[in-house]
Amino acid sequence: MKKIEISKICLSEEEIGAAVDVMRSGKLRQGEQCEAFEREFAQKVGAEYAVTSANGTAALHLAYLSFLQPGDEVLVPSFTFIATGSIVTMTGGRPVFCDIDPETLLIDLKDAEKRLTKRTRAISPVHLFGNPVDFTAIEDFARSHGLKVVWDAAQAHGATWRGRDVGSADDFVAYSFYPSKNMFVGEGGITCTNSRESYEKMYYMRSHGQTGKYCHTMLGLNYRMTDVEAAIGRKQLGRLDAMLAERRKNADALTRGLASVRGIRLQKTTPYGEHAWHQFCVSVDPADFGCGRDILAAKLKEKGIASGVHYPRGLHQQPIFEQLYGPQELPVTEAVAANILAIPVHHGLSPEDTGRIVEAVRECRI
Repeated sequence: MKKIEISKICLSEEEIGAAVDVMRSGKLRQGEQCEAFEREFAQKVGAEYAVTSANGTAALHLAYLSFLQPGDEVLVPSFTFIATGSIVTMTGGRPVFCDIDPETLLIDLKDAEKRLTKRTRAISPVHLFGNPVDFTAIEDFARSHGLKVVWDAAQAHGATWRGRDVGSADDFVAYSFYPSKNMFVGEGGITCTNSRESYEKMYYMRSHGQTGKYCHTMLGLNYRMTDVEAAIGRKQLGRLDAMLAERRKNADALTRGLASVRGIRLQKTTPYGEHAWHQFCVSVDPADFGCGRDILAAKLKEKGIASGVHYPRGLHQQPIFEQLYGPQELPVTEAVAANILAIPVHHGLSPEDTGRIVEAVRECRI
């Protein structure tokens, strides 16, 4: 029986060739390939500038290093990967965890508004699993409260809202190129911005704050991407649309097959949004479905279908954040975390695979 994996990492011959060419050249560190990748990525998403970095966490960190001051607060959805919150703490700020909408799984702005204080400096909306956040709602919220917006697009390569690529936002948009992402280079990240000032700060800070040969005019870090990774990224950028088309086709098949299954709730795509489908997640209602998320996952495994839990707890439930900031209750986040399950949607699936996944979930219902 063929095993269906939760994600598929497959470099094309062209991508492998580009990486080999760089390695043969001996010019491995950040250089011409990174510069070209930055230009091409910015053009693709409609941003003025882009800065490559070592990984998606570094991409977020560079954004915060360019403006955040010690003690500043950042509104962060609790249902996300830990880096969205931890990098705020690592920059000297405080993440203020907000609840999420139960249908889209994105930050609940009504809840966020209740958590505003005089120290709130920014908001970090997450395009979770590739589902785009409503641009207008976030931008209006940020403008009315004088906040910066640090968009976490680590899972959202190619997502759009009202036809606008999520990478075109004004302040900061951070991406990851981790192996499971829609675009992957091994490790790597990129931060887009429409601000020349922010771009220049991030550009120099990612290389020890060096503005000239052994001349350091600001503090910085070694967050450079390699030219090997950038060469792969440039080739991947050329086939991103094709990979996204496959993911969207697979998501449509899964949606059609599972929408009527009692006890299974699908993530709702934001109105006017085009989902990038980094993950296809369902919430399992044990009472209606007949068994819980973990039992469903075990049964799917027996049928040769992998799954994953993203995420089993909210950030406010992470021991380190409970230790730093005390206990907190966010009921929607906690309910979603207890019942969510990701099933395969990647671009390597065939129509037979998606049909088999749907049938397997249906068979598991008691």
